[in-house]
Amino acid sequence: MSQEREHIDELLQLCLDGKQSAQLEVYNRYYKAMYNTAVRIVKKSDEAEDVMQESFLSAFTKLHTFKGEVAFGSWLKRIVINNSIYQYRKQQKKNEIALEDVLYKVEDNEIGIADSHAFTEPKAQKVMETMKRLKDNYRVSLTLHLIEGYDYEEICEIMNISYSNCRTTISRAKESLRNKMTEA
Repeated sequence: MSQEREHIDELLQLCLDGKQSAQLEVYNRYYKAMYNTAVRIVKKSDEAEDVMQESFLSAFTKLHTFKGEVAFGSWLKRIVINNSIYQYRKQQKKNEIALEDVLYKVEDNEIGIADSHAFTEPKAQKVMETMKRLKDNYRVSLTLHLIEGYDYEEICEIMNISYSNCRTTISRAKESLRNKMTEA
């Protein structure tokens, strides 16, 4: 087991024991990445903050259910995504979708090692900016698939859609993204 994994495991045990300093350290380690995940789905900075805070509270409250079958960061990200999707659907029901788009703030190591440097390139920034102009279901499905790395089955479960609908939505979203990229 790596030192990083051992350290996280120790922190999580301290969190289970009620140590607030350990909770703060876990929060400081993951909050930027979790905020970025939330803001890409809900689009509003203040709501992404709320989703992130609620997700951390939920994670700390339900930490005893974490079995360690996946990395803690993955488990936490799933909570954030589920809460973000819930908030997004709530926005749709109230017809309170934001008119202005919130600029994505992406810094190194907030998305993951494989992706951290890709967003510093102008073309990647253009893709991210163009994704904000997609229809909401296209933007959310592409974010889950291309940025968060979820497969079709997981996206079906998260978005509560059929497998064929998921594949079609992602295919159309990619086509729409390509068209918007060539327009700009």
